[in-house]
Amino acid sequence: MANETSLAFDTVEARSRATAQDAPLDRISVRDFTTSVEIGAFQSERDVEQRIRFNVVLEVARHGAADTDDVDQVLSYDTITEAIAAELAAERLNLLETLAERIAERILTHAKAERVFVRIEKLDRIPGSLGVEIVRSKSGLSGGQTVDNAELRPLVILLPNAVLSDGQGADWLNAVATHDRPAIICLEPVETGAEPTGQGAIDQRLRLLAIEQNAWMLSARDPRCVVVSSRTELDWAIKNGQLSVWAPSKMVLDAVDSGLDSDSGAVELARWIAQELGAKGLSVAGSAALASPDAL
Repeated sequence: MANETSLAFDTVEARSRATAQDAPLDRISVRDFTTSVEIGAFQSERDVEQRIRFNVVLEVARHGAADTDDVDQVLSYDTITEAIAAELAAERLNLLETLAERIAERILTHAKAERVFVRIEKLDRIPGSLGVEIVRSKSGLSGGQTVDNAELRPLVILLPNAVLSDGQGADWLNAVATHDRPAIICLEPVETGAEPTGQGAIDQRLRLLAIEQNAWMLSARDPRCVVVSSRTELDWAIKNGQLSVWAPSKMVLDAVDSGLDSDSGAVELARWIAQELGAKGLSVAGSAALASPDAL
């Protein structure tokens, strides 16, 4: 048997065999799957693509496909490649660890999947490769990770500056905070924001930061309003009934093919996050359809 040191640098197939359980499992694998993607926490990794290599071994429950030659009894190799593609398309990520975790989690939602080894390597950062490897099993999944609970679809409401500054601002916040659905508040940029520079990417960041400045100012005025910036924070807030104010920079800049750009205003941003969170729709306070807090 290979020692732990040699096994650490061996293939994921070898690691799967060496750590096999008593009950034998079949394995399917994808080896040396390479694609280019924008990923990384450093500024030098922003707006550039680098090559990423995937090696994945999936252990599956025994089946009778060999006896019947029935393709419907096996877990397709596409399960692995589609999981990779889906997570790469979902949003821009900083960490290989996050990508590996999400790929493993997605694969293990399949009924026949039992255990998965995921190795991801960056090929362009150093003369060799650098990467991460994880092992996850179905028994280690949290029960809540694969549940799509329609009852948790949040209320997403845009509170324009005009609403926040008039005498009804507190009434709107009270109505949102006491709504029977979890609420995510979206805001416009602070009115004293920076002047446009004429450079699209810079102006987009300035507009996003101006929205976040407004969010922190609102949080200072009303402690019920908690500023959140990541999908993980938003998911937790929705499940726990927290009144959240969305700080959009991280999610917007990390998004893949969001359709948002330097000209996207507060309504477009709020509509986008409502779609991302599976909300029933976007409500705009003070609009003809939502003229007063009672309309919530």
